[in-house]
Amino acid sequence: MKCLILAAGYATRLYPLTENFPKPLLKVGDRTILDWLVEDIDTAGAVDGYAIISNHKFAEHFRRWAGGKSQNITVLDDGTESNETRLGAVRDIQFAIDRLSLDEELLVIAGDNVLDFSLTRFLDYAREKGTSCVMRYFEPDTARLRKSGVAQVDENDKVLSLEEKPAEPKSHWCTPPFYFFTREDAGLVAKGIREGCGVDAPGSFLAWLCCQSTVHSMEMPGRRYDIGNLQSYEEVCRTYRGIR
Repeated sequence: MKCLILAAGYATRLYPLTENFPKPLLKVGDRTILDWLVEDIDTAGAVDGYAIISNHKFAEHFRRWAGGKSQNITVLDDGTESNETRLGAVRDIQFAIDRLSLDEELLVIAGDNVLDFSLTRFLDYAREKGTSCVMRYFEPDTARLRKSGVAQVDENDKVLSLEEKPAEPKSHWCTPPFYFFTREDAGLVAKGIREGCGVDAPGSFLAWLCCQSTVHSMEMPGRRYDIGNLQSYEEVCRTYRGIR
């Protein structure tokens, strides 16, 4: 299994902190956000390689970071140089699949989130289900739901529908950007793009996929810290205590 880490964004809401530095390499405690993610995933022993998809502006930062790591990490430069010309997360996934000729299971994660629980639980869940999977958490705030991916889920955790940034959310299940794709479903990303699935948010492919294939959703066993602005970054730096 390969792990694709989406890190091609420009984090404009964190300027000036990220104007010339990538958000996933900001420190939380004694480690970068990427360190927290990769070191945790590595404990499962299920991933044999990581690919960080970066934009051209920040690719060298990631290469320097990866050069000091023991894991098998490849940094891919998607060639974009501004927020206005970015490929979008779904096209970045396909870019990595094409560049690395991937034909296997994929764990796809956003590189700018901090979790207080281990992602190995999610991998165990996906193995048990034998399908592509996404995580979910209950979000009571409708305004927040309108800025997120929102899933409808049945009593067996099967995803019935998923919509990115819905004007009228159909549930309170919010889906963060952590996905497991079976080998077969990972091979459908290009088809999803051809058939018009959204490309900016990674959940747009999931919205298309759950109409083509079986997708299950695991309720998150802990908290996700979404670092969207300077205030939220300062908060996570104050309160984060590591993975439970």
